Amino acid sequence: MKQLKGDIDFIVMVMPCLSFKGNSLTFYVEARDGQARAGILETPHGIIHTPVFMPVGTLASVKALTPEDLKEIGVEIILGNTYHLYLRPGIELIAQFNGLHQFMHWDRPILTDSGGFQIYSLAAKRKITEEGVFFRSHIDGSLHFLTPEKVIAIQETFGADIITCFDECMPYPIDYDYAKKSLELTLRWAKRCKIAHHKKQALFGIVQGGVFLDLRREGAERLIEMGFDGYAIGGLSVGEPKERMWEVIETMDEVLPFNQPRYAMGIGLPEDIVESVWRGVDMFDCVVPTRHARTGTLFTSFGRLVIRHACYAKDERPIDENCNCYVCRHYSRAYLRHLFLNKEILAYRLNSYHNIYYFINLMREIREAILKGCLAEFKKTFYERRNQNKEEMTNGIF
Repeated sequence: MKQLKGDIDFIVMVMPCLSFKGNSLTFYVEARDGQARAGILETPHGIIHTPVFMPVGTLASVKALTPEDLKEIGVEIILGNTYHLYLRPGIELIAQFNGLHQFMHWDRPILTDSGGFQIYSLAAKRKITEEGVFFRSHIDGSLHFLTPEKVIAIQETFGADIITCFDECMPYPIDYDYAKKSLELTLRWAKRCKIAHHKKQALFGIVQGGVFLDLRREGAERLIEMGFDGYAIGGLSVGEPKERMWEVIETMDEVLPFNQPRYAMGIGLPEDIVESVWRGVDMFDCVVPTRHARTGTLFTSFGRLVIRHACYAKDERPIDENCNCYVCRHYSRAYLRHLFLNKEILAYRLNSYHNIYYFINLMREIREAILKGCLAEFKKTFYERRNQNKEEMTNGIF
C-alpha cells in the first residue's frame, strides 16, 4: 500500500477494500500501517471503530459508571461475562428483559465471553470432561455443569452482538502434551459451538495452544476451516513472559485472515495494547482500568499515578494536564487523594471515569496514527513520555 504520511484521505483511498460479511457482522480494513490495522466493525447495535478497547461489565455493569458516563467518554462496545451473569442474576431474569441491552440500559454493542477463563480460575473447584465442565460456584458452592451447547444457548439468551466459543484456558507454564490435548478439546468444543449456534449473532472462535507456536498455528488453521466471524486469541496474559506473548500474537498475524477481526482476550495494560496493535490485533478487553481505579492507580500520558501518595496532598494540578476528561477538567490531585483516603464513593467513580477515558482516548490516538501512517512515531513518543516521567520521579521533580 502506498502511503503519504499525514494524509488520511489518501491512505484510505489507495488501501484495497478488504471486507468480511458474516453473521450480523461486517468488518472492513480502512488503512494499514505495518501490521497494524484501522477498521470498521458493523453490528446490529452500532458501528465500532478499531482498534477498540472494551470496558468489562462483569455483572452487566462497568463498575462505578453509568451507561451515560460510558457514552460521554466515547465507549462503543462493552463486554459481559457469561460465567458471572449465568450465576447472578441468572438467564431467566435476563430473558425476561429480552436480553442484556434492555436489562442494563445499553443500546450499543455488547460482546460476551464464554466463561472459559473464569472456570479456569476456579482451579480445584472444577472438573473438565469431554462433554463439558463441572464446577462449584464461587458464591455458594453449588454444583453446575456447562457444555459448549449450553454456553451458546446462554449467550444467545443474553442477546450480545458478538458471542464466543467455549474453550479451555490453559495456565502457564504447561507441558506440551497437556497443551496439545487441551487444544484438541477446545477445537472439538468449537465445532459443537458452531453447530449449536442458530441466532443472528456473530460467533468468534478462540485460538488456544499455550506458548507453543506450532499448536497456536494448528489451532488457528483448524478454526479457520470451520469458519467463524472473527477470531479471539485466548490464554495470554496468564503469567507468561512478554516475549512469549509477542511471539504468539505475531504468529496469529501470519495465520489469521486479514479481513476478519482479531481479539486479544484479557490484554489490557496500555503498553501491551500498543504492542499488540503494532502486531495486528483489533480488539481488547480487560478489568485493568476500573480495578486499578478502585486501588487508587490512575493511568496518564506519562505513566501511572498512585493518588494516595503523600506528594499529592496539596497538589492543585489535574491527574494529567494532557487529558481533557471531565475529571481532569474539574478536580485536583489533592481533592482526589482526599476522597480516596477517606473511602468516599465518589473517589471510585471519578477514578474509574478518568481511567476508562484514558483507555478510550489511547485507542483514538492509536487509530489516528494508523490512518496517518505514523504509528511508529506514536509508539516512540508513547515510551519517551514514560521514560521521562521515570527520570523526573527519580530526581524528585514530579
